[in-house]
Amino acid sequence: MIKNGHHAANDQGSEAGAKPGDSACSPEKRKRVVRLWCDGCYDMVHYGHSNQLRQAKAMGDYLIVGVHTDDDITLTVDGKDTYAEVKREGRYRECKRTQGVSTTDLVGRMLLMTKAHHSNIDNPDYQQHTDNFGKGPKGHSPWTGVSQFLQTSQKIIQFASGKEPQPGDTIIYVAGAFDLFHIGHVDFLEMVYKQAERPYVIVGLHFDQEVNRYKGKNYPIMNIHERTLSVLACRYVSEVVIGAPYAVGKDLLDHFKVDLVCHGKTEVFPDKDASDPYAEPKKRGIFRTVDSGNGLTTDDIVQRIIENRLQFEARNQKKEAKEMAVIEAMRRREEEEQSEAAAQVAQ
Repeated sequence: MIKNGHHAANDQGSEAGAKPGDSACSPEKRKRVVRLWCDGCYDMVHYGHSNQLRQAKAMGDYLIVGVHTDDDITLTVDGKDTYAEVKREGRYRECKRTQGVSTTDLVGRMLLMTKAHHSNIDNPDYQQHTDNFGKGPKGHSPWTGVSQFLQTSQKIIQFASGKEPQPGDTIIYVAGAFDLFHIGHVDFLEMVYKQAERPYVIVGLHFDQEVNRYKGKNYPIMNIHERTLSVLACRYVSEVVIGAPYAVGKDLLDHFKVDLVCHGKTEVFPDKDASDPYAEPKKRGIFRTVDSGNGLTTDDIVQRIIENRLQFEARNQKKEAKEMAVIEAMRRREEEEQSEAAAQVAQ
């Protein structure tokens, strides 16, 4: 088991509900720690996964996450519920699904190769593309496919820390696309967080059009609203600037009272006028290049998908077919239960 890096060294004591020097305390006086378990594939972790984990953690104190070795679902083809035993014990809870995102949808966007895929979700061409990619030959599963993502203030509040910088905090600013938020981004933000004893990390997210200007192709894969939630879900991030200017200028630095500006080892693209977007922080002597030690990039992930397109299409169509079989099994089981109930009433 890999523990979250932010758990204290004495986590075992906190798990048991004990306080330092509290060994003589009776069990009745100790706080009962609610331990939770959730599992899934968590392929290309996105804000939908983060929202599920956020909801799960809110149900107790200590969350353990199981990661599947394959993209299985929670019912077998004969309709058997893999959580049946847990449900019988009254220890099963469900988290509300986050509409508007799925791994299938994100893979479809990567393969579409357009510049407006994330803002054209109602376009018939996009719908046909995702249908061809994510659907099997028979029917359509409600668990696979594309739905419209609608950003709300409540979603942002749920993900945001709500904490303001305090006297003595070091305000650190980083900017970028943070598209398909992945472990490379997390490692970078962790290293940024470690640049100060009391860090307050602000992430500036560029608008979609700006990202496409300097990255080209079909970037960004995720739109500004989706990227906002993905970054906010990271525990190293204190605040997000939605639609930050590409050039880190005087006004931005003064407004947020920035003490340090960081950038990774990736290429810095020039601004529209060919100028250095980090000229002002360099002039002030507050610019620092941070090496995360992780070379994974969004380009790498997209390239994997493109190179294995046929494999991903086959995988998703197989998953769709299995889900449809499960739905049919559930329907048959429901009919059988209704028939049995009717027979008992008749007797």
